[in-house]
Amino acid sequence: MEVTDALEQLGGIAARKPLLAMVSRQALERAVAAGAVVRARRGVYSLPTDDRAQHAAREHTAVAVLVTAAAHWQWPRKWEPRKLQLAVPRGRTISPETRDRLEVRWRAIPRTDVVDGWVTNRERTVLDCALLLPFDEALAVADSALRSGQVERRALLRRVDALDPQLRPRARRVVALADPVAANPFESVLRAIALDVPGLSLRAQVRIDDADGWVGRVDLADDGLRIVLEADSMEYHGAREVMDKDCARYTRLVADDWLVLRFTWTQVMTKPDWVRARVAATVRRRRAELCPACRAAS
Repeated sequence: MEVTDALEQLGGIAARKPLLAMVSRQALERAVAAGAVVRARRGVYSLPTDDRAQHAAREHTAVAVLVTAAAHWQWPRKWEPRKLQLAVPRGRTISPETRDRLEVRWRAIPRTDVVDGWVTNRERTVLDCALLLPFDEALAVADSALRSGQVERRALLRRVDALDPQLRPRARRVVALADPVAANPFESVLRAIALDVPGLSLRAQVRIDDADGWVGRVDLADDGLRIVLEADSMEYHGAREVMDKDCARYTRLVADDWLVLRFTWTQVMTKPDWVRARVAATVRRRRAELCPACRAAS
């Protein structure tokens, strides 16, 4: 796997250990030397989105927004935008050539919401994503923002209350459902998909024990229905010891009457309807098993 592809799957920014579980040390060093990957801070690597965004924003006297701003705050996200996302004042003329290279939005952003003259502040970034991005992408950013400890839910909700009434429901849903416990954008997007499934109540990063003790921590679980959803990473393929441990964990879960659904990154990111349908079918099956009357009703 290319280093940039691995970083994309990890949310655009990742610590050295999970990155080296997907690529070789030599490949990482080559990518850094070539400028395809940058060291965001000690032991953490990222795509060079932030450097390019700052240059473009200053060149065009613009403000970096949305996922491009989230990259600056070093928040993992579902994926990188194909073009850098910038906002300019209404009435500004932007050449066709620039619009081909950049995703330009005409918006009035108060100076109090801008940091260093070129990027939206943390709270504004989360709210912009909540209002303007698809729900799963917005939830991934909000999860990352809360997980970073740089943003508080209460502060976000205060800002939601100040929005125009027609905008509040969309923003409030994202902020209310955001979970700092979520491990990464892969898991966040899977949760966003499953939230639309009736009768399912998921918690993130749930510890599970059986009669022999601790089984492990699963990505998402509904304790009542005993359903587990796993965002099945490609990180450890080929590591025999880890594969044996993973298989034992899966077997113990199934033997203890958990229904376990495992989804790949590609399935979650590109086939959400297929994933949702599989989850919904499993919920219907489990509810029918637990409640015979539910079977007749369905």
